[in-house]
Amino acid sequence: MKNVEHIIDHAEQHCKIHGSRLTDNRKQVLIGLLHSEKALSAYELIGICKEEFGKILSATSMYRILGFLEGEHLVHKLNLANKYVACEYITSDHDHGVPQFLICGQCRKVKEITINKSTIAELQQTVEQAGFHLASPQLEMNCICDDCMADNA
Repeated sequence: MKNVEHIIDHAEQHCKIHGSRLTDNRKQVLIGLLHSEKALSAYELIGICKEEFGKILSATSMYRILGFLEGEHLVHKLNLANKYVACEYITSDHDHGVPQFLICGQCRKVKEITINKSTIAELQQTVEQAGFHLASPQLEMNCICDDCMADNA
């Protein structure tokens, strides 16, 4: 289980070092993502903030908050699903590489992993040889988690 209090403390220090602030609204959105093992949409997060914190946020405010958290590398946007997840490495002080996401196609659980930078470089080269340019090195892989595999057995 994640130590949410420790992660939030670290996120607040991270923001302070970068000259920004983790406001109460930003903190509540981050807490909502930390408590979930699944990627959440902005509208799902609006519901969580209302239910858990009694806070009513507009969609515009939520997207602004998510943009801030993404800019501070505290959350990641899953582009294919248009949903957000808390960064697995918030409390890590070193560069953790290019984020890659394993997404369970059944329960929607998300796990962030890192892939060797040389693998990404090789992928980029292959993409360019095919006549394309990699817009983002972030990969979102459709998978089945161990729990769902066990349920299907």
